[in-house]
Amino acid sequence: MSIDWDAEAATFDDEPDHGLRDAVVREAWAQRLGDWLPMAPGDVLDLGCGTGSLSLLAAERGHRVTAVDLSPNMVERAREKLSGHEAEVLVGDAGEPPVEGRRFDVILVRHVLWMLPDPEATLRHWCGLLRRGGRLILIEGVWGTTNPSGIPASRLISALTPMTGRLHSERLSGDERLWGKRVEDERYAIVAHVAGPRRHKEVVDVHLILRRGEEVLLARRANTGYGDGLFNTPSGHVEPGEDVRMAVIREAKEEIGLDLTPEDVSAELVIQHRGPGGNPRIGWFFEAAYGAGGEPFNAEPDKCDELSWHRADALPDDMVAYCRAGLEAWRVGERFVLHWQEEGDAVGYEAGGAERGIDLASARGTHHVELWVPDFAAAEESWGWLLGELGHVREQRWERGGSWRRGATYIVLEQSPDMRGGGHDRLLPGLNHLAFHVASAAELDRLVAEAPGHGWSLLFPERHPFAGGEEHCAAYLEDGAGFEVELVVGATPTR
Repeated sequence: MSIDWDAEAATFDDEPDHGLRDAVVREAWAQRLGDWLPMAPGDVLDLGCGTGSLSLLAAERGHRVTAVDLSPNMVERAREKLSGHEAEVLVGDAGEPPVEGRRFDVILVRHVLWMLPDPEATLRHWCGLLRRGGRLILIEGVWGTTNPSGIPASRLISALTPMTGRLHSERLSGDERLWGKRVEDERYAIVAHVAGPRRHKEVVDVHLILRRGEEVLLARRANTGYGDGLFNTPSGHVEPGEDVRMAVIREAKEEIGLDLTPEDVSAELVIQHRGPGGNPRIGWFFEAAYGAGGEPFNAEPDKCDELSWHRADALPDDMVAYCRAGLEAWRVGERFVLHWQEEGDAVGYEAGGAERGIDLASARGTHHVELWVPDFAAAEESWGWLLGELGHVREQRWERGGSWRRGATYIVLEQSPDMRGGGHDRLLPGLNHLAFHVASAAELDRLVAEAPGHGWSLLFPERHPFAGGEEHCAAYLEDGAGFEVELVVGATPTR
Protein backbone atom coordinates (compact mmCIF):
# COMPACT_ATOMS: atom_id res chain seq x y z
CA MET A 1 0.00 0.00 0.00
CA SER A 2 1.37 3.43 -0.98
CA ILE A 3 0.17 6.45 1.03
CA ASP A 4 1.33 10.04 0.65
CA TRP A 5 1.81 10.78 4.34
CA ASP A 6 2.98 14.33 3.68
CA ALA A 7 -0.38 15.00 2.04
CA GLU A 8 -2.19 13.26 4.92
CA ALA A 9 -0.45 15.36 7.58
CA ALA A 10 -2.80 18.33 7.33
CA THR A 11 -5.91 16.28 8.21
CA PHE A 12 -4.28 13.39 10.12
CA ASP A 13 -5.38 14.65 13.54
CA ASP A 14 -9.02 14.78 12.50
CA GLU A 15 -9.29 11.06 13.34
CA PRO A 16 -10.18 10.82 17.06
CA ASP A 17 -7.44 8.28 17.85
CA HIS A 18 -4.83 10.29 15.90
CA GLY A 19 -5.23 13.81 17.24
CA LEU A 20 -6.63 12.84 20.66
CA ARG A 21 -8.55 16.12 20.65
CA ASP A 22 -11.48 14.54 22.47
CA ALA A 23 -10.80 14.48 26.21
CA VAL A 24 -12.33 11.01 26.63
CA VAL A 25 -10.24 9.51 23.84
CA ARG A 26 -7.09 11.20 25.12
CA GLU A 27 -7.66 9.94 28.65
CA ALA A 28 -8.32 6.39 27.39
CA TRP A 29 -4.93 6.33 25.61
CA ALA A 30 -3.21 7.96 28.57
CA GLN A 31 -4.54 5.20 30.84
CA ARG A 32 -3.40 2.45 28.50
CA LEU A 33 0.08 3.94 28.12
CA GLY A 34 0.24 4.29 31.90
CA ASP A 35 -0.20 0.51 32.14
CA TRP A 36 2.28 -0.30 29.35
CA LEU A 37 5.11 2.16 30.03
CA PRO A 38 7.55 1.77 32.94
CA MET A 39 6.74 3.80 36.04
CA ALA A 40 10.24 5.29 36.22
CA PRO A 41 11.17 7.82 33.52
CA GLY A 42 13.12 6.25 30.70
CA ASP A 43 14.12 6.60 27.07
CA VAL A 44 11.18 5.98 24.72
CA LEU A 45 11.50 5.56 20.95
CA ASP A 46 8.19 6.25 19.14
CA LEU A 47 8.43 4.86 15.60
CA GLY A 48 6.03 6.07 12.92
CA CYS A 49 5.02 8.76 15.38
CA GLY A 50 2.71 10.67 12.99
CA THR A 51 1.93 14.03 14.52
CA GLY A 52 3.29 12.92 17.90
CA SER A 53 0.12 12.42 19.93
CA LEU A 54 1.35 9.28 21.75
CA SER A 55 4.83 10.76 22.08
CA LEU A 56 3.28 13.70 23.89
CA LEU A 57 1.48 11.41 26.34
CA ALA A 58 4.76 9.61 27.09
CA ALA A 59 6.62 12.91 27.51
CA GLU A 60 3.96 14.17 29.91
CA ARG A 61 4.67 11.14 32.10
CA GLY A 62 8.31 12.25 32.36
CA HIS A 63 9.83 9.99 29.71
CA ARG A 64 12.58 11.18 27.38
CA VAL A 65 11.13 10.73 23.90
CA THR A 66 12.77 10.21 20.55
CA ALA A 67 10.13 10.20 17.80
CA VAL A 68 10.70 9.13 14.18
CA ASP A 69 8.51 9.48 11.11
CA LEU A 70 9.22 9.22 7.40
CA SER A 71 7.09 12.27 6.54
CA PRO A 72 8.70 15.70 7.04
CA ASN A 73 5.24 17.27 7.37
CA MET A 74 4.29 14.82 10.13
CA VAL A 75 7.60 15.51 11.87
CA GLU A 76 6.97 19.28 11.71
CA ARG A 77 3.62 18.90 13.48
CA ALA A 78 5.07 16.49 16.03
CA ARG A 79 7.79 18.97 16.92
CA GLU A 80 5.13 21.63 17.51
CA LYS A 81 3.22 19.30 19.89
CA LEU A 82 6.33 18.28 21.79
CA SER A 83 7.75 21.77 22.13
CA GLY A 84 8.72 22.38 25.73
CA HIS A 85 9.23 18.70 26.54
CA GLU A 86 12.39 16.58 26.65
CA ALA A 87 11.86 15.20 23.17
CA GLU A 88 13.59 14.87 19.81
CA VAL A 89 11.74 14.28 16.52
CA LEU A 90 13.62 12.87 13.55
CA VAL A 91 12.81 12.28 9.90
CA GLY A 92 13.55 8.64 9.11
CA ASP A 93 12.38 5.13 8.31
CA ALA A 94 10.60 3.44 11.23
CA GLY A 95 12.02 0.08 10.15
CA GLU A 96 15.59 1.41 10.29
CA PRO A 97 15.39 4.42 12.64
CA PRO A 98 18.32 6.89 12.47
CA VAL A 99 19.34 6.51 16.12
CA GLU A 100 23.05 5.77 15.55
CA GLY A 101 23.53 2.84 17.92
CA ARG A 102 21.58 4.27 20.83
CA ARG A 103 19.59 1.97 23.11
CA PHE A 104 16.13 2.57 24.59
CA ASP A 105 14.00 1.41 27.48
CA VAL A 106 10.81 1.34 25.38
CA ILE A 107 9.97 1.17 21.70
CA LEU A 108 6.40 2.29 20.96
CA VAL A 109 4.86 1.55 17.56
CA ARG A 110 1.24 2.12 16.49
CA HIS A 111 -0.21 1.00 13.16
CA VAL A 112 3.17 0.81 11.38
CA LEU A 113 4.44 -2.77 11.34
CA TRP A 114 1.71 -4.08 9.04
CA MET A 115 2.94 -1.77 6.25
CA LEU A 116 6.58 -2.90 6.39
CA PRO A 117 7.82 -5.55 3.94
CA ASP A 118 9.36 -8.00 6.46
CA PRO A 119 7.72 -7.66 9.89
CA GLU A 120 9.72 -10.50 11.49
CA ALA A 121 13.07 -9.03 10.44
CA THR A 122 11.95 -5.60 11.62
CA LEU A 123 11.00 -7.00 15.03
CA ARG A 124 14.45 -8.54 15.41
CA HIS A 125 16.03 -5.19 14.60
CA TRP A 126 13.80 -3.32 17.04
CA CYS A 127 14.55 -5.79 19.85
CA GLY A 128 18.23 -5.13 19.25
CA LEU A 129 17.64 -1.43 19.96
CA LEU A 130 16.33 -2.14 23.45
CA ARG A 131 18.35 -2.15 26.62
CA ARG A 132 18.37 -5.24 28.77
CA GLY A 133 14.96 -5.37 30.48
CA GLY A 134 13.39 -3.05 27.88
CA ARG A 135 9.96 -3.49 26.37
CA LEU A 136 8.37 -3.33 22.95
CA ILE A 137 4.82 -1.91 22.76
CA LEU A 138 3.03 -2.78 19.51
CA ILE A 139 -0.44 -1.50 18.65
CA GLU A 140 -1.70 -3.22 15.52
CA GLY A 141 -4.79 -4.73 13.97
CA VAL A 142 -6.58 -6.15 10.95
CA TRP A 143 -8.91 -3.57 9.41
CA GLY A 144 -11.91 -4.24 7.23
CA THR A 145 -13.89 -7.38 6.49
CA THR A 146 -14.20 -7.49 2.70
CA ASN A 147 -10.53 -6.89 1.88
CA PRO A 148 -8.86 -6.88 5.30
CA SER A 149 -5.53 -5.13 5.77
CA GLY A 150 -3.16 -5.52 8.67
CA ILE A 151 -1.40 -8.23 10.60
CA PRO A 152 -3.06 -10.68 13.03
CA ALA A 153 -1.93 -10.84 16.64
CA SER A 154 -1.11 -14.54 16.35
CA ARG A 155 1.59 -13.83 13.80
CA LEU A 156 3.32 -11.25 15.99
CA ILE A 157 3.10 -13.44 19.08
CA SER A 158 4.73 -16.33 17.20
CA ALA A 159 7.50 -14.03 15.96
CA LEU A 160 8.17 -12.39 19.33
CA THR A 161 8.06 -15.47 21.56
CA PRO A 162 11.62 -16.67 20.78
CA MET A 163 12.98 -13.11 20.93
CA THR A 164 11.57 -11.99 24.27
CA GLY A 165 11.50 -13.05 27.88
CA ARG A 166 7.72 -12.63 28.32
CA LEU A 167 4.83 -10.91 26.59
CA HIS A 168 1.14 -10.34 26.89
CA SER A 169 -1.56 -9.12 24.49
CA GLU A 170 -4.67 -7.02 25.02
CA ARG A 171 -7.76 -6.76 22.82
CA LEU A 172 -8.49 -3.10 22.09
CA SER A 173 -11.44 -3.43 19.72
CA GLY A 174 -14.03 -3.46 22.50
CA ASP A 175 -12.97 -0.16 24.06
CA GLU A 176 -14.89 2.53 22.11
CA ARG A 177 -13.16 5.27 24.08
CA LEU A 178 -9.86 4.52 22.30
CA TRP A 179 -11.32 5.08 18.84
CA GLY A 180 -14.06 7.60 19.49
CA LYS A 181 -16.53 5.15 17.94
CA ARG A 182 -17.57 1.52 17.86
CA VAL A 183 -15.23 -0.74 15.85
CA GLU A 184 -15.84 -4.31 14.64
CA ASP A 185 -12.43 -5.29 13.30
CA GLU A 186 -9.44 -6.71 15.17
CA ARG A 187 -7.37 -4.21 17.14
CA TYR A 188 -4.90 -5.20 19.83
CA ALA A 189 -1.75 -4.32 21.74
CA ILE A 190 1.23 -6.56 22.50
CA VAL A 191 3.72 -5.67 25.22
CA ALA A 192 6.89 -7.76 24.98
CA HIS A 193 9.59 -7.60 27.64
CA VAL A 194 13.01 -8.22 26.17
CA ALA A 195 15.63 -9.79 28.42
CA GLY A 196 18.33 -8.19 26.30
CA PRO A 197 20.62 -9.49 23.58
CA ARG A 198 20.82 -13.26 23.79
CA ARG A 199 23.99 -14.34 25.50
CA HIS A 200 26.57 -16.01 23.35
CA LYS A 201 26.54 -19.78 23.86
CA GLU A 202 28.98 -22.41 22.67
CA VAL A 203 28.89 -26.18 22.49
CA VAL A 204 31.34 -27.82 24.91
CA ASP A 205 33.23 -30.87 23.65
CA VAL A 206 35.26 -33.40 25.60
CA HIS A 207 38.11 -35.44 24.08
CA LEU A 208 39.93 -38.41 25.57
CA ILE A 209 43.66 -38.78 24.95
CA LEU A 210 44.15 -42.44 25.82
CA ARG A 211 47.93 -42.84 26.02
CA ARG A 212 49.87 -46.09 25.69
CA GLY A 213 53.47 -45.12 26.18
CA GLU A 214 54.26 -42.85 23.25
CA GLU A 215 51.06 -43.76 21.39
CA VAL A 216 47.52 -42.40 21.49
CA LEU A 217 44.30 -44.12 20.50
CA LEU A 218 42.37 -42.71 17.52
CA ALA A 219 38.98 -43.66 16.09
CA ARG A 220 38.01 -43.31 12.43
CA ARG A 221 34.63 -41.57 12.11
CA ALA A 222 31.83 -43.07 10.02
CA ASN A 223 28.16 -42.24 9.27
CA THR A 224 28.11 -39.15 11.50
CA GLY A 225 27.84 -36.41 8.89
CA TYR A 226 30.97 -34.69 10.16
CA GLY A 227 34.55 -35.67 9.36
CA ASP A 228 33.57 -39.15 8.20
CA GLY A 229 36.61 -41.15 7.10
CA LEU A 230 38.93 -39.09 9.34
CA PHE A 231 40.59 -40.06 12.59
CA ASN A 232 39.57 -38.36 15.82
CA THR A 233 40.02 -38.91 19.52
CA PRO A 234 37.10 -40.53 21.34
CA SER A 235 34.96 -37.47 21.97
CA GLY A 236 31.49 -35.99 22.30
CA HIS A 237 29.39 -33.15 23.69
CA VAL A 238 28.74 -32.29 27.30
CA GLU A 239 25.10 -33.00 28.09
CA PRO A 240 22.83 -30.79 30.26
CA GLY A 241 23.70 -31.11 33.92
CA GLU A 242 27.10 -32.75 33.32
CA ASP A 243 30.49 -31.42 34.26
CA VAL A 244 33.28 -31.91 31.73
CA ARG A 245 35.00 -34.68 33.67
CA MET A 246 31.88 -36.79 33.96
CA ALA A 247 31.18 -36.15 30.28
CA VAL A 248 34.54 -37.55 29.14
CA ILE A 249 34.06 -40.58 31.42
CA ARG A 250 30.63 -41.18 29.86
CA GLU A 251 31.95 -40.77 26.30
CA ALA A 252 34.80 -43.21 27.04
CA LYS A 253 32.25 -45.81 28.11
CA GLU A 254 29.95 -45.20 25.15
CA GLU A 255 32.62 -45.11 22.45
CA ILE A 256 35.45 -47.41 23.57
CA GLY A 257 33.93 -49.38 26.46
CA LEU A 258 36.17 -48.08 29.27
CA ASP A 259 34.97 -47.83 32.87
CA LEU A 260 37.05 -44.84 33.95
CA THR A 261 36.88 -43.14 37.33
CA PRO A 262 37.46 -39.44 38.05
CA GLU A 263 40.92 -40.35 39.37
CA ASP A 264 41.83 -41.93 36.00
CA VAL A 265 41.53 -38.71 33.97
CA SER A 266 43.38 -35.41 34.09
CA ALA A 267 42.58 -32.21 32.19
CA GLU A 268 45.42 -31.39 29.80
CA LEU A 269 44.19 -28.76 27.35
CA VAL A 270 41.34 -26.34 26.66
CA ILE A 271 40.89 -25.20 23.07
CA GLN A 272 38.39 -22.81 21.51
CA HIS A 273 37.70 -23.95 17.98
CA ARG A 274 35.70 -22.70 15.05
CA GLY A 275 35.39 -24.87 11.98
CA PRO A 276 35.06 -23.45 8.48
CA GLY A 277 31.59 -21.91 8.23
CA GLY A 278 30.67 -23.17 11.69
CA ASN A 279 30.04 -21.78 15.15
CA PRO A 280 32.66 -21.61 17.92
CA ARG A 281 32.93 -24.39 20.47
CA ILE A 282 35.08 -25.18 23.50
CA GLY A 283 37.03 -28.45 23.65
CA TRP A 284 38.37 -30.00 26.85
CA PHE A 285 41.09 -32.61 26.26
CA PHE A 286 41.57 -35.16 29.07
CA GLU A 287 44.31 -37.75 29.37
CA ALA A 288 44.07 -41.29 30.70
CA ALA A 289 46.68 -44.05 30.73
CA TYR A 290 46.19 -47.30 28.84
CA GLY A 291 44.94 -49.97 31.22
CA ALA A 292 42.68 -47.69 33.20
CA GLY A 293 39.07 -48.80 32.86
CA GLY A 294 39.86 -51.97 30.90
CA GLU A 295 40.77 -52.81 27.34
CA PRO A 296 39.37 -50.36 24.74
CA PHE A 297 37.18 -51.69 21.93
CA ASN A 298 34.91 -50.22 19.26
CA ALA A 299 31.65 -49.86 21.19
CA GLU A 300 29.93 -47.83 18.43
CA PRO A 301 30.61 -49.66 15.15
CA ASP A 302 27.79 -47.69 13.50
CA LYS A 303 29.78 -44.47 14.06
CA CYS A 304 33.35 -45.74 13.95
CA ASP A 305 35.15 -47.82 11.31
CA GLU A 306 38.22 -48.71 13.37
CA LEU A 307 40.37 -47.99 16.40
CA SER A 308 44.14 -47.76 16.03
CA TRP A 309 47.19 -46.63 17.97
CA HIS A 310 49.48 -43.91 16.61
CA ARG A 311 52.65 -42.29 17.88
CA ALA A 312 51.91 -38.83 19.23
CA ASP A 313 54.86 -37.42 17.27
CA ALA A 314 53.78 -39.10 14.02
CA LEU A 315 50.04 -38.58 13.78
CA PRO A 316 48.26 -39.58 10.56
CA ASP A 317 47.36 -36.87 8.06
CA ASP A 318 43.80 -38.14 7.62
CA MET A 319 42.57 -36.55 10.85
CA VAL A 320 39.97 -33.97 11.81
CA ALA A 321 41.95 -30.72 11.82
CA TYR A 322 40.46 -29.64 15.14
CA CYS A 323 41.51 -32.85 16.88
CA ARG A 324 44.95 -32.84 15.24
CA ALA A 325 45.53 -29.28 16.48
CA GLY A 326 44.53 -30.33 19.98
CA LEU A 327 46.91 -33.30 20.04
CA GLU A 328 49.78 -31.28 18.60
CA ALA A 329 49.23 -28.61 21.26
CA TRP A 330 49.06 -31.26 24.00
CA ARG A 331 52.27 -32.91 22.79
CA VAL A 332 54.28 -29.68 23.12
CA GLY A 333 52.74 -28.70 26.44
CA GLU A 334 50.33 -25.96 25.42
CA ARG A 335 47.38 -25.61 27.77
CA PHE A 336 45.11 -22.91 26.34
CA VAL A 337 44.79 -22.72 22.57
CA LEU A 338 42.74 -20.86 19.99
CA HIS A 339 42.06 -22.82 16.78
CA TRP A 340 40.05 -20.54 14.50
CA GLN A 341 39.56 -21.90 10.99
CA GLU A 342 38.58 -19.61 8.13
CA GLU A 343 36.19 -19.94 5.23
CA GLY A 344 37.79 -22.20 2.64
CA ASP A 345 39.67 -24.30 5.21
CA ALA A 346 38.98 -28.01 5.24
CA VAL A 347 37.47 -30.00 8.09
CA GLY A 348 40.30 -32.47 7.63
CA TYR A 349 43.93 -31.74 8.43
CA GLU A 350 45.92 -30.45 5.44
CA ALA A 351 49.67 -31.09 5.58
CA GLY A 352 51.45 -27.86 4.75
CA GLY A 353 48.27 -25.81 5.20
CA ALA A 354 47.91 -22.65 7.23
CA GLU A 355 48.60 -23.07 10.94
CA ARG A 356 45.45 -22.02 12.80
CA GLY A 357 46.47 -22.95 16.33
CA ILE A 358 47.58 -20.12 18.62
CA ASP A 359 48.95 -20.70 22.13
CA LEU A 360 47.20 -18.23 24.44
CA ALA A 361 49.27 -18.84 27.57
CA SER A 362 52.61 -17.25 28.31
CA ALA A 363 55.52 -19.59 29.03
CA ARG A 364 56.12 -20.05 32.77
CA GLY A 365 57.65 -22.55 35.15
CA THR A 366 60.35 -25.06 34.37
CA HIS A 367 61.31 -25.23 30.71
CA HIS A 368 63.43 -28.40 30.77
CA VAL A 369 65.84 -30.50 32.78
CA GLU A 370 68.93 -31.97 31.13
CA LEU A 371 70.76 -34.97 32.53
CA TRP A 372 74.12 -36.06 31.15
CA VAL A 373 74.32 -39.84 31.38
CA PRO A 374 77.36 -42.11 30.92
CA ASP A 375 75.45 -44.62 28.75
CA PHE A 376 72.49 -43.34 26.75
CA ALA A 377 71.33 -46.80 25.68
CA ALA A 378 71.03 -47.90 29.30
CA ALA A 379 69.39 -44.61 30.30
CA GLU A 380 66.94 -44.92 27.44
CA GLU A 381 65.87 -48.28 28.78
CA SER A 382 65.46 -47.19 32.40
CA TRP A 383 64.46 -43.55 32.08
CA GLY A 384 62.56 -44.01 28.82
CA TRP A 385 60.38 -46.68 30.42
CA LEU A 386 59.75 -44.67 33.60
CA LEU A 387 59.05 -41.36 31.85
CA GLY A 388 56.62 -43.10 29.51
CA GLU A 389 54.79 -44.66 32.46
CA LEU A 390 54.59 -41.21 34.08
CA GLY A 391 52.93 -39.68 31.05
CA HIS A 392 55.88 -38.16 29.21
CA VAL A 393 55.90 -38.48 25.44
CA ARG A 394 59.06 -38.92 23.38
CA GLU A 395 59.68 -35.65 21.56
CA GLN A 396 63.11 -36.00 19.95
CA ARG A 397 65.84 -38.60 19.51
CA TRP A 398 69.37 -38.23 18.19
CA GLU A 399 72.39 -40.54 18.14
CA ARG A 400 73.25 -40.29 21.82
CA GLY A 401 70.35 -38.42 23.29
CA GLY A 402 66.62 -37.82 23.42
CA SER A 403 63.90 -35.79 25.08
CA TRP A 404 60.59 -36.67 26.71
CA ARG A 405 57.87 -34.05 27.24
CA ARG A 406 54.91 -33.76 29.57
CA GLY A 407 53.03 -30.51 29.45
CA ALA A 408 55.25 -27.46 29.16
CA THR A 409 58.34 -29.20 30.58
CA TYR A 410 60.62 -31.75 28.96
CA ILE A 411 63.53 -33.88 30.18
CA VAL A 412 66.67 -34.43 28.12
CA LEU A 413 68.97 -37.43 28.51
CA GLU A 414 72.25 -37.08 26.66
CA GLN A 415 75.58 -38.87 26.49
CA SER A 416 77.44 -35.71 25.60
CA PRO A 417 80.91 -35.82 24.00
CA ASP A 418 81.82 -32.89 26.30
CA MET A 419 81.10 -34.89 29.45
CA ARG A 420 84.04 -35.32 31.83
CA GLY A 421 84.94 -38.63 33.39
CA GLY A 422 83.58 -39.88 36.69
CA GLY A 423 80.16 -41.14 37.67
CA HIS A 424 77.15 -39.40 39.18
CA ASP A 425 77.12 -39.15 42.98
CA ARG A 426 73.86 -37.90 44.38
CA LEU A 427 75.54 -37.28 47.75
CA LEU A 428 77.93 -34.70 46.34
CA PRO A 429 76.90 -31.05 45.78
CA GLY A 430 74.61 -30.84 42.78
CA LEU A 431 71.49 -32.72 41.78
CA ASN A 432 70.24 -35.14 44.42
CA HIS A 433 67.09 -36.44 42.74
CA LEU A 434 64.07 -35.65 40.57
CA ALA A 435 60.56 -36.12 42.00
CA PHE A 436 57.41 -36.97 40.04
CA HIS A 437 53.72 -37.27 40.90
CA VAL A 438 51.90 -40.59 40.65
CA ALA A 439 48.13 -40.85 40.75
CA SER A 440 47.59 -43.37 43.56
CA ALA A 441 49.17 -45.82 45.96
CA ALA A 442 48.10 -48.65 43.66
CA GLU A 443 49.91 -47.03 40.75
CA LEU A 444 52.98 -46.60 42.94
CA ASP A 445 52.93 -50.29 43.85
CA ARG A 446 52.74 -51.26 40.18
CA LEU A 447 55.69 -49.09 39.20
CA VAL A 448 57.82 -50.35 42.07
CA ALA A 449 57.04 -53.94 41.09
CA GLU A 450 57.97 -53.39 37.43
CA ALA A 451 60.95 -51.06 37.97
CA PRO A 452 63.65 -53.77 38.55
CA GLY A 453 62.94 -55.16 35.10
CA HIS A 454 63.94 -51.81 33.62
CA GLY A 455 67.13 -51.13 35.54
CA TRP A 456 65.80 -49.52 38.72
CA SER A 457 66.27 -50.63 42.32
CA LEU A 458 64.31 -49.57 45.38
CA LEU A 459 66.12 -47.39 47.91
CA PHE A 460 65.35 -47.57 51.65
CA PRO A 461 63.23 -50.73 51.25
CA GLU A 462 62.94 -51.19 55.03
CA ARG A 463 61.01 -47.91 55.28
CA HIS A 464 59.08 -48.08 51.98
CA PRO A 465 56.65 -46.45 51.18
CA PHE A 466 57.18 -43.95 54.02
CA ALA A 467 60.91 -43.36 53.79
CA GLY A 468 60.18 -39.64 53.54
CA GLY A 469 57.98 -39.56 56.65
CA GLU A 470 54.82 -41.10 58.02
CA GLU A 471 52.53 -38.84 55.97
CA HIS A 472 54.62 -38.90 52.81
CA CYS A 473 53.79 -41.90 50.63
CA ALA A 474 56.54 -42.26 48.02
CA ALA A 475 59.06 -44.60 46.44
CA TYR A 476 62.74 -43.80 45.98
CA LEU A 477 64.35 -45.52 43.01
CA GLU A 478 67.95 -45.56 41.73
CA ASP A 479 69.12 -46.51 38.25
CA GLY A 480 72.37 -48.24 37.33
CA ALA A 481 74.20 -44.93 36.89
CA GLY A 482 73.33 -43.74 40.40
CA PHE A 483 70.51 -41.31 39.47
CA GLU A 484 67.66 -41.15 41.98
CA VAL A 485 63.99 -40.44 41.37
CA GLU A 486 61.19 -40.02 43.87
CA LEU A 487 57.66 -41.07 42.98
CA VAL A 488 55.19 -39.20 45.18
CA VAL A 489 51.56 -40.09 45.84
CA GLY A 490 49.66 -36.81 46.25
CA ALA A 491 51.00 -33.30 46.43
CA THR A 492 52.87 -33.30 49.78
CA PRO A 493 56.30 -31.70 49.26
CA THR A 494 59.35 -33.76 50.16
CA ARG A 495 61.57 -32.59 53.01
